[in-house]
Amino acid sequence: MPSPKIQHVAAAVVFNSAGEVLLALRPPEAHQGGLWEFPGGKVEAGEDIQRALARELHEELGITVEAARPLIRVRHDYPDKSVLLDVWRVDAFAGQPHGREGQQIEWVAPEHLLERAYPAANWPIVTAVRLPSLYLITPEPRNGTADFLRALEQSLRGGRSGESLHGSIRLVQLRVKTLAGDDYKRLAEQSLHLCRRYQAQLMLNAPPQLAQELGADGVHLDSTRLMTLDERPLTRDLWVAASCHNATELAHACRIGVDFAVVSPVLETASHPGAQTLGWTGLRALTEQATVPVYALGGMTPGHLLQAWAHGAQGIAGIGALWGNDCN
Repeated sequence: MPSPKIQHVAAAVVFNSAGEVLLALRPPEAHQGGLWEFPGGKVEAGEDIQRALARELHEELGITVEAARPLIRVRHDYPDKSVLLDVWRVDAFAGQPHGREGQQIEWVAPEHLLERAYPAANWPIVTAVRLPSLYLITPEPRNGTADFLRALEQSLRGGRSGESLHGSIRLVQLRVKTLAGDDYKRLAEQSLHLCRRYQAQLMLNAPPQLAQELGADGVHLDSTRLMTLDERPLTRDLWVAASCHNATELAHACRIGVDFAVVSPVLETASHPGAQTLGWTGLRALTEQATVPVYALGGMTPGHLLQAWAHGAQGIAGIGALWGNDCN
């Protein structure tokens, strides 16, 4: 439970059948008035978070929650108050949403969320809404780039991994350390072409300038590169992500303004048997610290999504469990 000095707020990202998200406009006289927000309100003393969420959405919007799951918890310190936003994703509800307290509401497509103005505490929620639950990290192209691209396309098309839970892969990290120079650039360009065909986004685990040069959607910083940076390396129109293994790295990632982080190893992996892991408790400790969405990596499969969500993660990141059947 948060400190009594921190205002605990239950908030909801409510989706309709068209995939749009419900926003509410804060009244001018309210704290952070005149800005858009995700509906919700203060958790009462001793109140369960799901009960608080259901109560607030009924009082504010006149709807009854039918299906919801955790999305993100984020603390933000304003000059005059501190808040802990306990945010849940609502995918099914009964009733017709309307502003029961006179507030203006509006359905907005996720790709247009960046066009609105929000209280500062809401921006990590906007990021979480725009990110998928699965983050594919590619293996090395050990059997050649043709097999690699064939397996990547299978993953993007919705092969063995994505189709079972959350559709096909829509976020990919090209992590290739065995290629350099023109060979790496050629594979990156081919991978980007495939991702564009399947409406997926491609992150390069490479120097940030190269991601910008090749027209990728962003850069993924390994922990070594992360710790050499004093500021965000790319503009806000591109993603910046980072790999973190402990609280120090995660705090630095948040401080320089990354959009999301990947923490590992959560569980033991076949490639590193016996290695020390964070476990689910360690994952929860890091997601509680983070001010950005966090993916869980290490021993993850799509079957771990429910546990990852329950421990504060955006979703899971993985290689083998998310890679096409023809992985090489």
